[in-house]
Amino acid sequence: MFGFIYMPVEVSTAQYTVFGLVVMVALGAGLAAILYFASRVFKVDTDPRVEKILEVLPNANCGACGFGGCVAYAEALVTKGLAANLCAPGRAAVAAKIAAIMGATVEAKEPEVAVVHCGGDNKVAVHDADYYGIQTCVAANVAGLNSPKGCLFGCLGLGDCARACPFNAMVMGEDGLPLVIESACVACKKCVAACPRNIIEIHQKKSFVHVLCKSHDAGRDVLKVCKVGCIACKKCEKVCPADAIHVINNLAVIDYAKCTSCGKCVKECPQSIIVNLRQVREEVDKLYEPAAKEA
Repeated sequence: MFGFIYMPVEVSTAQYTVFGLVVMVALGAGLAAILYFASRVFKVDTDPRVEKILEVLPNANCGACGFGGCVAYAEALVTKGLAANLCAPGRAAVAAKIAAIMGATVEAKEPEVAVVHCGGDNKVAVHDADYYGIQTCVAANVAGLNSPKGCLFGCLGLGDCARACPFNAMVMGEDGLPLVIESACVACKKCVAACPRNIIEIHQKKSFVHVLCKSHDAGRDVLKVCKVGCIACKKCEKVCPADAIHVINNLAVIDYAKCTSCGKCVKECPQSIIVNLRQVREEVDKLYEPAAKEA
């Protein structure tokens, strides 16, 4: 019969340490090799034009172009051949640089600006209830009949739009309505998305005449909650030489493709709710443009 003789071997702490280090180094080298191999196999070549476009973009990441940020837009420009003028903050100057990088021509885009379609400020809108809830338009809108103003179509005046603007182009006026600083506005649509009443729209800057009301209530009901709301009298329709304004569902609506901003409807409106914003925009810019630039 054969037997085994067990002879204990003493291993020092130093030997354990050296062995552990060797194992760790070997594992590290192995993982590094795997990562290197994977990086070579799955490597995605980046078009150098993407980096060049990123250098000229303002990196505002506002989403006005329709993408999640400037990187996504730059990549889409190269891979999908999108228009070079979708960057609202960059405007014509950036569009021209992008077009040069892509070796393409840029289509001229009419400058746009946000317009608040409500004239129901604190002086003319009926104060329907004292609102003590969360001080946002979204929360007040959910409150419905218990919201601050009686008109369920008008501005709630709690400033969600101004807070959403990444370019400091919107401020809350003393009368409770948001004011647009035209020179700072890039039409990024952040304020449009923030408004729960859908009273903010993007229009071409050359369009000066607007209906500052969104109520579809009958005229008698409108007057109960707002002194300047549209009462669907159709006087604007009758005087418009371009057939550019019509009352639809109790509300005067402008066809901006036809409107020449002649101002005849402005003079004829008995509610003074159709206005020419040219002078208003100039006054707001004088008051707030310096502050917007400093911010």
